[in-house]
Amino acid sequence: MDRTKDRAVQRSTANEKCEAFRVPSYLREVRRAGEMRSISSAVLLKRSIKIRRENTVKIVVCIKQVPDTKGGVKFNPDGTLDRAAMLTIMNPDDKAGLEAALRLKDQYGAEVTVLTMGLPKAEEVLREAMAMGADKGILVTDRVLGGADTWATSQTLAGAIRNLDYDLIITGRQAIDGDTAQVGPQISEHLGIPVISYAQKIEVEGDSVIVERQFDDRYHVLKAKMPCLITALAELNEPRYMTPGGIFDAYKADITVWGRADLKDVEDSNLGLKGSPTQIAKASDKVRKGAGEKVNLDPAASVDYIVEKLKAKHVI
Repeated sequence: MDRTKDRAVQRSTANEKCEAFRVPSYLREVRRAGEMRSISSAVLLKRSIKIRRENTVKIVVCIKQVPDTKGGVKFNPDGTLDRAAMLTIMNPDDKAGLEAALRLKDQYGAEVTVLTMGLPKAEEVLREAMAMGADKGILVTDRVLGGADTWATSQTLAGAIRNLDYDLIITGRQAIDGDTAQVGPQISEHLGIPVISYAQKIEVEGDSVIVERQFDDRYHVLKAKMPCLITALAELNEPRYMTPGGIFDAYKADITVWGRADLKDVEDSNLGLKGSPTQIAKASDKVRKGAGEKVNLDPAASVDYIVEKLKAKHVI
């Protein structure tokens, strides 16, 4: 009789341990209060997953497919880059921003959406981002958007982002095909949200972000409530590699494609080449080198000569 009681106690203890393993702690407290005694563990688990999804930080990362200058640069007759004829890569600063978003996802369970504007072939950079770990990819492409400068590009991206739910937007500081560092801050201005640029470290604290912003030989620590926009430096981190499984999943996934009609609250006068106030005076893919100068001096005189030349060029 005592053995039977002991076995019953053991089974009861084992069931309690299994139950404790299956049900999250905050839901166990509710169950102990007697409010959910009739609900199964499976239902509780589904509800806990739903709660987590509702509380997930939503991050939009703007990335750009840029020319790989190792393969040469080509221009169209109007002075714009002939992107279809060049080898391409993901912009380095944008890749660092993507890695920062993926690390926040690893730490807090964020949902990461990557957004790019460009030719249909820009889908490649979205799939690369998804192979690294991004959840969704959106391509904004339309002939009327071609030839956009920073103003028209930021208007386009802001019009696309207005269709999304977001807590945090991350962009690269600048693109290697323009080096203007304007698009990120312009997007924040169009959306009416705060911007923190030159981020070298990003953390989430409740409904706020804490960012270390690079500044000369020091850094600033800034805190802003979400939603906000952050521009990332390439030095922010070391981006991860794509995984084999991630590559397969990325190329099976659907990419959302939007055009001009999908942009929200953007006027035609602010889009494409016609909506770009920047005017290109001249562009060339041939760089002419100046004539060299050969000197034959002793070591000390050579040093003095080089120093004077550098001073004349205001290098030192």
